[in-house]
Amino acid sequence: MSPSGRDVPETGFPGFLRSRRARITPEQAGLPPHSGVRRVPGLRREEVARLAGVSIDYYIQLERGGGAGVSASVLESLARALQLNDTERAHLFALAHSAQQRPRPRAPQRPRPGLLRVVETLTEVPAFLLGYRLDILATNRLALALHVGLGDLHADERNMVRYVFVHDAARTLYADWAETAREVVGALRLHASHHPHDPQLAQLVGELSGVDRDFRRWWAEHDVYRPQCGSTRYNHPLVGELTLDYEALNAPDDPHQALVLSTANPGSPSEKALRLLAEGRPPTSDGPASRA
Repeated sequence: MSPSGRDVPETGFPGFLRSRRARITPEQAGLPPHSGVRRVPGLRREEVARLAGVSIDYYIQLERGGGAGVSASVLESLARALQLNDTERAHLFALAHSAQQRPRPRAPQRPRPGLLRVVETLTEVPAFLLGYRLDILATNRLALALHVGLGDLHADERNMVRYVFVHDAARTLYADWAETAREVVGALRLHASHHPHDPQLAQLVGELSGVDRDFRRWWAEHDVYRPQCGSTRYNHPLVGELTLDYEALNAPDDPHQALVLSTANPGSPSEKALRLLAEGRPPTSDGPASRA
């Protein structure tokens, strides 16, 4: 894609519909077996139209022209026909809504003062504040110590997607790098559905598409992901292996800023490793076990 474009290619309603129907087989959709060779993976357009209760001409128009003006009832029918989960359903509605929006300037995002104070006062758990495009708006010292090399980036360049794909240290830090990388791409996709005219998003996607083929491939798959909670395994060069549980907390009045906290199970080797990292000390020969 061209990073100079006003919109982000392949973020829209048509591409999402095509990607979702391509992943469902007729058997999964409850359709009778079809004799002969199928030329496309997944469902045909006419099959989706029949399942959703719309005309084939109308469905073709949706895949070609976008979701502007589509009624909520049709969106619900499409979500059922394509077997979307809750996150994908919300993404579909957001894409349809954003198709009716006009581009407008966006002021630089600043961390909320209250959330910033929370990040700054936490010392025993890694904490950072994520904003639009997974930009890192604020981080505490322990989060910088955990995410090796993140502190090398200028404050204006600190973005979780860029860090995961561009910084060499991230490739070895995350024990399940591919899983983590796909999740951040999915989270960026989710942002794109709400902000299709974001020039900084277009620039970021263009930058990463130009340097990483995995990013290009996963971006083209249109999968979406809403980070809420889970666990991440790390191979840290200072304290070794550790597993941390994370919680992503959104303020009720500002869904575009998420406070992300990582904790270790009490009494676990990971907790001891995290404590050593907070103190800036490497483990001794009898330090934390290699297994979290």
